[in-house]
Amino acid sequence: MRLSVKGATDGIGTSGFSVVGFLQYYLNELGDRVYMLKKLDPMEQQTCSAHPVRFSPDKYSRHQITIKRHFKMLMTQKPCPIL
Repeated sequence: MRLSVKGATDGIGTSGFSVVGFLQYYLNELGDRVYMLKKLDPMEQQTCSAHPVRFSPDKYSRHQITIKRHFKMLMTQKPCPIL
C-alpha cells in the first residue's frame, strides 16, 4: 500500500494562525488509500476519517468489557441474526 498525501499545506492559514484539520482518506482506483485534509474526494464523494475512534468509558463500560472477555467480542461486533 502506498501512502500519498493530497491537500496538505504548510499548516499556516492566511491569517497567520495554525490550521488544524483532521486527516481524511479515500480509496483510489488501485485500492490505495490517498490521504488528504478535505472532506470530499475528487469524485465529490465523502472521505473517511483516518483517526481511530476514541473509547470513552460510560456507566456500562465495565459490563461491556466483561462480555467482551467472555465472548471474545462486543455485542455490537456480532453478525446480524438471520430472520
